[in-house]
This record gives sequence, C-alpha cells and structure tokens, in this order.
Amino acid sequence: MTGEPIPTEKLIGDSVVGGTVNGTGSFIFRAQRVGEETLLSQIIQMVSEAQRSRAPIQRVADVVASWFVPIVVSISVITFFAWYFLAAEYALGLAVVNAVAVLIIACPCALGLATPMSIMVGMGRGASMGVLIKDAAVLEVMEKVDTLVVDKTGTLTEGKPSVANVKVLANLSKKDALLLAASLEKVSEHPLAEAVVRAAKGEKLFDVSDFEATPGKGVSGTVNKQTVLLGNMRFLEEKGVDVNALHALQAARDSNGETPLYMAVDQHPAGIFFLKDEIKASTHEAIKQLHDSGIKVVLLLALQHLVDDYKADVLPAEKADVVKALQAKGHIVAMAGDGVNDAPALAQADVGIAMGNGSDIAIESTGVVLVKGDLNGIVRAQKLSKATMKNIRQNLVFAFLYNSLGVPVAAGVLYPFLGVLLSPMLAAAAMSLSSVSVIGNALRLKSVRL
Repeated sequence: MTGEPIPTEKLIGDSVVGGTVNGTGSFIFRAQRVGEETLLSQIIQMVSEAQRSRAPIQRVADVVASWFVPIVVSISVITFFAWYFLAAEYALGLAVVNAVAVLIIACPCALGLATPMSIMVGMGRGASMGVLIKDAAVLEVMEKVDTLVVDKTGTLTEGKPSVANVKVLANLSKKDALLLAASLEKVSEHPLAEAVVRAAKGEKLFDVSDFEATPGKGVSGTVNKQTVLLGNMRFLEEKGVDVNALHALQAARDSNGETPLYMAVDQHPAGIFFLKDEIKASTHEAIKQLHDSGIKVVLLLALQHLVDDYKADVLPAEKADVVKALQAKGHIVAMAGDGVNDAPALAQADVGIAMGNGSDIAIESTGVVLVKGDLNGIVRAQKLSKATMKNIRQNLVFAFLYNSLGVPVAAGVLYPFLGVLLSPMLAAAAMSLSSVSVIGNALRLKSVRL
C-alpha cells in the first residue's frame, strides 16, 4: 500500500491498512473500517473522480472535416452552375465533368488518414520500445508536458535495498562484521536481512543457533560462538548495550536517506550497516534529457541532488494534491509511479505513466505503461509524442495544401489562362497519390530514434 520496498514496523496497538502485506509471523487484528470506508476504496474513489474531471481533447481533423465537406460540396455546386451558364459550348458536359472532378480531388481521404495513420504507426513504434500508449489522446498531451512528478521507489531507484556502507568500531573489521551479520540474517525473511546477505555473496557463512526475531526491533543469535545483535537502536538499548559509540559513528556519516542497521557483538557495540535503495543507472542520463527538453522534475521523496524540487513524507491523497497544485499554476503535468498509493495522482495528472511492474490499479489509472520501469521510458514517450505530433502536423499541412491547390484547378480556374481542365480520372489519380503520400510520411515514424 505504501509502495516502499522496506516494510513499516508495527507493534501491538498500531493500526494496519487493508491491502498491505504482512512480512513475517502472524497477528490478530480488528477491522475498524470496511467497504467504502477503507483506504483502498477511498483511493479508488479519488481515481474515479480524477478520471471524470479530465477534459476531452478536440481532434483537429474532425473539426476541419466538419467544415470541409459542406464547403467542398458548395464549391462543386458553384462550379457546375458557373460552367453551365458561362461555357460557350458543351456547357452541360463541362459543368458535370468539372463539378465531379472537384468532388473527387477534394475527397478528404488524405485529411482523414493524416491523424490515425500517424497515431497507429507511432503507437506501434512505442510498443516496440517498451512504451505502451493506452489512449491516443496521450500522444497529444505528452508533447506539451512541462513538469514531471515521480515517486522515487521503483521509478528512480531499483526498489531493492542494498548495503551502501559499513562503519565499524575498532574492535571489529568490516569483513568480520559482514560475515557475522550475514550469517545471522540468512535465516531472517526481512528485506533488510536479504540486503545484508547479498552483500556477503561468495563468502562462507557461519551456522546460527539460538536465533530470535523481535518484530519491529531486530534479531539476535549465536554466530561463531559470539552473541550477535542486529536491529534498531531501541533493540540494542533494551538488550543492555551501550549505544553512545554507535551514535557518534552515525553522526560522522551523511546518510542521505539511508537506513541504519545497528550491530553489537557480545554486548559491545560493533558497527552500523547503512542500507540504501540504489538509484538506477539510467536515472541520471534520463533526467538530463528531460531537463534538456524543458521538463521540470518534481520528486515525492527527498533526493535533492537529482531533481528540481521534492516533497517528502507525502500521503496518497496528498500526492494528487501536489499534482493539482502544479496544474493550478498552469503546468501540464505528467505523473510517474508504480504503487497503489500513486493511483489518485496518476489519474489526476494530464498524463499518467505507470511502470509495467507496478500495481494493477496504478496501471489502470494511466495512459502510458512502461514495460521497463525506468525514466528512459518516459524520455522515449516524450520523444515519441513530439515525433508523432510533428508527423501529424506535416500530414495535415500537406492535405490542406493539396486541397487548396487541387480544388481550384479541378474547378477550372486555369482554363481561361492556360486552357487546362482536370478530368475526373486525373483527379482520382491525384487523390490517391495524396493518400499514399500521407501514409508514406506516417510510416517514417517506424524509424524515428527514441
């Protein structure tokens, strides 16, 4: 429910949220809110409200077509009567031929194909690069996005905690501390325990006896004939360990959002494991490209050195409020996330972007799904949007120019000067050529670099 890789520790009397996962052990709980009162139901309601409030996007081609058809029919009628009354001979024949030529050459095939062909090819190109577009309207909005709101977990980071550093006191080496800690944690199911064990990969671990896990605090056991404690500061204090040296050791390090795991051996403070959810290798370059595109990046967790702005300790409903506040300032906002708690903000944003490994409700609330959950997918989506919309504009301009030039020629405006008339057969060939040209231009999107 929180979208965090590290569980929140709960003690007797604490409240738990329906929809979360209990990591270890079992417990008895009392349901205080059910049905529409649950947090999940409230999130679903917020998602629905955000989706209903989104304004539909007008299609340029539809608006033009609504005016284009009656105008062309009117021009055809005018052409007929002009030739019928002004022609010196063969008036009826010339009137019918030229009126029909106007209708044929002005057939809005190119205009009708201009938008859907580009969108179809663009969506296909995006899918081949792991960018799934669920709504064609997203391609139009994504081009205008100037602010990207992201949730660090699973978007900028790996979503898997790891040991960033180990600080030890003089009575123990880093290697020995890691061996003792990993040996103890190998029988634990906690995500932090898995991180410590991974850090000792390749090392031969000791057997553990008298293992005991204290929920919400830490673990203890006998490793290599030594009593090892590993957990939070309160856990060590309750076990009678003097933690002053550990306080000083932690104060000497700028943890930058790391999670400390304190260690004691035989009742003596031994060291601290600093665990961190690592930034994805692709994040730095992706943010640089977003900045180069003029997009401001706002993070919903503190990671100041990478982004333009950040909001820490943001609740699910507040994430949507952050998006609303940015929209109120006139920004076109894209929101990227992967957790249940991101869903309201994803739906509220002008463009919601979900990671393919995210929750179902997050994916359902968005218009873009990234098969590979990193910021490079967002960069590709933005490039795809710009390329597709540019292609659509090229097609529309060509269709307008074609009809602007073709209709007068078909009507016979060149006849008094050059003696040229356009037969219906040539008009049909020109109309087909215009459609082929639009299709050919749209197919260029298959090779666009993302």
